[in-house]
Amino acid sequence: MKHLVYVTLVALVWSGTVSAQEGPLPTVHKVRNYLPHMTVPEVQDLLTRSDMVIIPVASLEQHGLHLPIGTDYLNGVERAKLIAQQADVLVAPILLPGQSPYHMGFAGTVTLPSTLIQEVYVEAARSLMRHGFKRFLILNSHGGNAAITRFIVDRINQETEGIAVDLGSVLGPFRQRVAARPEQDAGPPVLDRHGGTSETSNSMYLIPELVDLEAAVTAELTLPPHLERILPQVLAGDPTALAVFLAEGLKDEATGKGTSAAEMTSTGVWGVRDPRESTAERGRAATESMVTAAVAFIERWNELRPPGTGGR
Repeated sequence: MKHLVYVTLVALVWSGTVSAQEGPLPTVHKVRNYLPHMTVPEVQDLLTRSDMVIIPVASLEQHGLHLPIGTDYLNGVERAKLIAQQADVLVAPILLPGQSPYHMGFAGTVTLPSTLIQEVYVEAARSLMRHGFKRFLILNSHGGNAAITRFIVDRINQETEGIAVDLGSVLGPFRQRVAARPEQDAGPPVLDRHGGTSETSNSMYLIPELVDLEAAVTAELTLPPHLERILPQVLAGDPTALAVFLAEGLKDEATGKGTSAAEMTSTGVWGVRDPRESTAERGRAATESMVTAAVAFIERWNELRPPGTGGR
C-alpha cells in the first residue's frame, strides 16, 4: 500500500513538472496588438476599435562587432510595440531585410532590390486592407530605406483604398513638445553614424540582451580624400555639405565610389567614437521622445479622421 501511495505521489509530481516546463528556447512573452502573437479573434476585436497599422521597414545588415545583424529590424519593431501599448493600433512586421548593398562586405548582411521591397510592402498592405485596416503608419528603421519608404507610402495612397504616412516625417511638430534628449558629449562633433553611439544606446535600451559592448572597438576609417575634406563642414551642420556627403558616402562597392562599408571602416561602424561611450539612458530618452511624439500624432489623426469615417 505504501509503495502504491509513493508511486502515485511521484506520478503527480512528475505530471506537474512536465506541465510547468517551458519550451526549449527562451520564453516568448505575448505583446498586445503585435500581429505575430495574435489570434484571429484578437485581430477581429482590434478592428472594432482601430483601422490603423504600424509597419516597420527594416534591414538585416552588419552593425559592427557589438550589435546584432538584426539591429534595425529589432529596434524598429520594439519601438512600434511600445507605441501600440499606448495607442490602440496593430503592429505588423513584414520583412526583415531591406536595401543594404553597401554592407555586403561584412558577413551576415542580406540585401534586396528596392523594387522587390516596395512591392512586398504594398501587397502586404493590400492584405490588411482586405481584413478592414485602412490607415498605415510606415516606420522606417534603416536610413537606406528612406526613398523606398516614401515610395511605399505614395503607392498605397495612389493605388489602393488605404491611407499611408511616413511616420518619421510627421513627428517634428510633436517632438517639440517633448523634453530635449541628452547631449551626446561635451566635446567637438565627430562622425558618429551607422553602428555608432546613437544606435548602440538605443539597442542597449531596447534589446540589451543582444548587445555585446565588450566586443566593441573604435573603428579605423578611410574616407575618400574629397569626402574627408568636406567632413568638417558636415560636422559643423552645413546642410549642403551633408547632402553631398551622403550622396556619395556608404554606397555599393559596385558603384566604384569607394565608399562601401568594407572600404571605409575596419569594424563596420561608420564613425570614430568609441561605441562603449553609449548608454542605455540615452537610448531610453531617444525612444521615449519618439514614442511620445508618435502617440500624439496618432491621437491627432484620430481626431481629424476617426476610425470608420471617410470613403468606402
